[in-house]
Order: sequence, then structure tokens, then C-alpha cells
Amino acid sequence: MFRFLSLSICLLAILAPVSSFSDTATAILQSDDEPEVAALPLVAESSPNRLLVFSKTAGFRHNSIPAGIQCMKELGAELGFEVVATEDSAIFTEEGLDGVSVVVFLNTTGDVLDPAQQAVFESWFRSGGGWLGVHAAADTEYDWPFYAELVGAYFKSHPRIQSAIVVVEDSEHRSTRMLPGLWRRQDEWYTYRMNPRPHVKVLATVDESSFEGGGMSGDHPIAWCHDTLGGRSLYTGGGHTVESYVEPAFRDHLRGSLCWVGQLPDPAEKDNSKKDEATDQVTD
Repeated sequence: MFRFLSLSICLLAILAPVSSFSDTATAILQSDDEPEVAALPLVAESSPNRLLVFSKTAGFRHNSIPAGIQCMKELGAELGFEVVATEDSAIFTEEGLDGVSVVVFLNTTGDVLDPAQQAVFESWFRSGGGWLGVHAAADTEYDWPFYAELVGAYFKSHPRIQSAIVVVEDSEHRSTRMLPGLWRRQDEWYTYRMNPRPHVKVLATVDESSFEGGGMSGDHPIAWCHDTLGGRSLYTGGGHTVESYVEPAFRDHLRGSLCWVGQLPDPAEKDNSKKDEATDQVTD
């Protein structure tokens, strides 16, 4: 009898910690102290930050469009965008623009949107969208009053492709602050039907004494922006040539433009600031 009682007590002593451990594990698994893990799927289900690159042409077609699309895909990825590139204007519906924060008109020409699509795009922009027009975006939608205000100035003519000096007027703007004050590059330099200066913030001009065929009486804006219609609009006249889209300074200009219209931080600038901090620490 004594042996039986002793054995029972020993068994209880051995099993007690196991039971206690099991209860503790169950309590941990049932604990309310892990809301972060449960919340993670909600982040993945949120609306993406989309960049729409639109390159439909109803007039002259630039052979640099594929290079421009590739450039935008690369810059968009660097900035955390989900990039959608299309020439199908049917995407300009409320559903199609859902989650889109920036629309790029990349060398579009002619009438590219029907009235219903125009209305959707205008509403989207006036609600805080960001728009970047590249080069022939100024040769687009001549009969749409809203677009005239959006782009700032329409294309008139151009001389031959040649080198010219771009003069940066705003050295603090996100799209131009990384550029040299006098920036020599080769492109096709548009002359515009009107000078946009009275209605926009001019970011850069092209020096008409540095190339042939200027045609704007010495004041020749080539990049400008405004935020007067509810969203942010930026137009740059560069981007005719294939070479533009692999030119480091022009890509930096486009990246900064995307950051400004999309109200985004620029990862490249963060990396540079970290390098500067590291240099300062070494120097100290």
C-alpha cells in the first residue's frame, strides 16, 4: 500500500510540470498581446500606389516611347510605385484610375481621350492627382480647355535636334535641384504657342543664344509646374530622343518630377544624405 501511494505521488510530481507547461502554452496562443501579427495582412490588402504611364498617339509618333516607358518603369520601381503602362484610353474610368496617384503623358499626340474619359481625368486631377507631361504632351488635346490650363502651353514648332544650354531658374525645386545651373544637353527644343510664365512657375529655360531656331524672343521656358487646379502639374520639354532616357541627369530630373507631382520622398536623396552623414562622422 505504501509503495502504491509513493508511486502515485511521484507520477503526480512528474506530470504536474507538463500540465503546467501545456496550460502556459495555451494561454500564450490565446493571448491578446499580438495585434501586430493579425494586422499585417491588412497592409497587403491596401490600395497600391500606382503610376500610370500613358503614351497613346493620334498624330506624330516618337520612336523614343519604348525607351521612355522603360525609364518610367525603372524610376517608378525605385519610388515604390506599381507601374502601369498603356496606350488604351479605356483605362480613364473611375475604376481604372483607382489607386493611381500619378499619371504621365509620355509623348502623347493629338486627341487621345474622348469626352467621358476627359471628364473622369479632370475630376481625378482636381481631386488631388499628380500629372507629369513629357515633351509631346504639349502636342496633345488642343481643343480641351482644361488640358490647356493643365499643360501650360501648346507646341508650335521645333528646329533640328541640337545641343543647347538649359538654364535652371529654380535650384530648390524637387525636379531641378540636382541639376547644374547651366546644363548643356542635346534634344529637340520646342517653341510654344505662348509663353506660359504668367500662369506657371518656370523651373528652367533654354538659352536661345546657345542653339538655332529658338523663336520665343529670348524668354524660352522648357520646364514648369503649377498647383492651381487642385492637383500638381509639371511639364518638361525634354524627352524627344531615345538617348534622353538613359541620360543620368535627365533621369534625375524625371525622378524629381515624379516625386514632386506625387508628393513623395526621393530614395536617392535619402541615400545621398546618409553618405553625407557618414562622411561628416569620419571627418569629425
